[in-house]
Amino acid sequence: MKKELLIASALVSTMGVAGLAEAASMSMSGNHRVGLTNTDSDDGTEIRATSMQSSIRVAVSETTDGGTTISSGFNIANESTGAGGGNQSGLTLTFTDGSKLDLISAGNASGSHDVSIPSGSGEQGITVTSTNNAPTGLDFATSATGIGFEYHTAADTMIDGAKFSVSYSTDTGAASTAVPVAQSHYAIGTTYVTSAGDTAVTIGAGYSTTDFANTGTSASNDESSVHFGISAVTGNLTVAAGLASGDTVGATPSHEATGDVMKAGAKYVSGDLTFNLGITAGSAKDNTTLGTAGTTEDSYDKTSASVDYVVASGVTATIGYTAVDSTDEASTVDTESNGSAWYIGANISF
Repeated sequence: MKKELLIASALVSTMGVAGLAEAASMSMSGNHRVGLTNTDSDDGTEIRATSMQSSIRVAVSETTDGGTTISSGFNIANESTGAGGGNQSGLTLTFTDGSKLDLISAGNASGSHDVSIPSGSGEQGITVTSTNNAPTGLDFATSATGIGFEYHTAADTMIDGAKFSVSYSTDTGAASTAVPVAQSHYAIGTTYVTSAGDTAVTIGAGYSTTDFANTGTSASNDESSVHFGISAVTGNLTVAAGLASGDTVGATPSHEATGDVMKAGAKYVSGDLTFNLGITAGSAKDNTTLGTAGTTEDSYDKTSASVDYVVASGVTATIGYTAVDSTDEASTVDTESNGSAWYIGANISF
């Protein structure tokens, strides 16, 4: 019996060592935001509240003997929802030539190439009524299902300074309901980086189209959009702007809309201080009756500004301000959704 126990112990020990040796590499990062917010709506309501949000993300990866890196990740805590877990990534294969292939919940190639536009940082904000369908982001019509892929070329493919992406996803096969559900999509996107004297210039553009299906009347147009943006960095100053236009199909509630959005912003870094300023102007003609093009216009205008100060390594203090002006269904001004908000707090990252 003693001999059998020794053999069993040796096997367990060997299996444990092998398991450790075969484990993929893992890294963890995240942040914790703590602050105070104040919202002053045009209807006379003023609300002050604490704001505490945490995010912890785990990244895992390993490289095959052939040099291909396989990576994925997931959130332990998710600051965007205030809940634990969620936001799992699919698989990404990074090849030796620098190209990448995203599999499972891969995303949309058009949305991957929208230019980053500076805007005010902080957790301040005003919630706009859910029936206002004016777009607020350059990637506002880039739906995709999780069953698909996105391929990214390496830098300098075909053109020096250029990268390209293409994506495709298909439907899940689930039976259609009265609510519109995204089916197949395809999209393309590109980013081009060049220089003009002392200025680094980044140009991004993309096109996406997505089919939606439901048991009732279909929307007048499939969801599709095109966007273009440009960013210029000269020393510590960044200036960027972008435009997007397209058709959207929504499910909560069912609606279709045709809209466009313009975003512009600037960022200036001076030592431990960072100054941000951003504007957003979006509009859309929407209709909750599918199959009928929208006739009344929703609008959304936002101005945001902030000052960030690096207090210590990984600790940044922020003062932010946002003002929103919106209308729903042309002439209906939603005073609850309009007004201003400020934030003061700190972000601790690791």
